Amino acid sequence: MNAILSIASSGMTAAMRRLEVSASNVANAMSDGPLPSADAATRARYPAAYTPQHVEQVETAGGGTAAVVSDVSPGYVSTYDPSAPFADAQGMVASPNVNFANEAVQQLISHYTFVMNAVVARTYEQMMKSLLDIKT
Repeated sequence: MNAILSIASSGMTAAMRRLEVSASNVANAMSDGPLPSADAATRARYPAAYTPQHVEQVETAGGGTAAVVSDVSPGYVSTYDPSAPFADAQGMVASPNVNFANEAVQQLISHYTFVMNAVVARTYEQMMKSLLDIKT
């Protein structure tokens, strides 16, 4: 029976990690930088564009789940911003490849996943309490 609580706990942890990654992607979506093809002096002077991440949930041995975080590929898209000090001769900069619709979906998934695992944990607690009441 303790495995049930462990599985629910791992699901809640994975949901929290999914939300953290999505929130970071949204918060840094406007963190442009020089294109990788920019000259070395420009790349040394300005930070690279934020590299967004995504989460894959994988099954763990013995039950449960884990959140595996990896970088989105491609991590940037070229956008036109001639006012940026690190823009190339054509006015292009590297912008993080963040899809806001996908991030909204990821945040909803994390919410519902957390809630459902919390319900499992609560149900487990109620079952154990009932079992102890029966034994006494």
